[in-house]
Amino acid sequence: MRALLQRAGKSSVSIKKDGEYEFKDGIEKGFVILLGVCDEDTDEDMNKLVDKIVKLRVFEDENGKMNVDINAVNGEILLISQFTLYADCTHGNRPGFTKAGNPNYANEMYEKFGQKLRENNMTVKTGIFGADMRVDIQNVGPVTIMLDSKELLKK
Repeated sequence: MRALLQRAGKSSVSIKKDGEYEFKDGIEKGFVILLGVCDEDTDEDMNKLVDKIVKLRVFEDENGKMNVDINAVNGEILLISQFTLYADCTHGNRPGFTKAGNPNYANEMYEKFGQKLRENNMTVKTGIFGADMRVDIQNVGPVTIMLDSKELLKK
């Protein structure tokens, strides 16, 4: 499971409907998380990522140091499904996505991931799995971190 996490200010997601994008949801500050799932991902992968995300100290303290977590700043999460995090660009110039999870399984894990964040007292806003979306991200810092559950579980 891969999560591309961005520390964000005001950010939102809109869903394409009848050729136009309609606002669905947004946050004022916190994390925008682009989440990719592969077929080998388990609840252990999900739990490891959620635990890391809710404890990650990348928000500034009173001294301007990245030293406090998302709860300390009353942050929210905008969670977006993103199968392209599993793009394979090793052959030719057109990415392949065979490493991305089966859509039904990936959707199930995406929904469980959002629920697990909520169980950790996070306010979670979401896009719609598989939809054509426009995500407007106000990246603050910028701070952008790639988390891979397989790498985290090695430790």
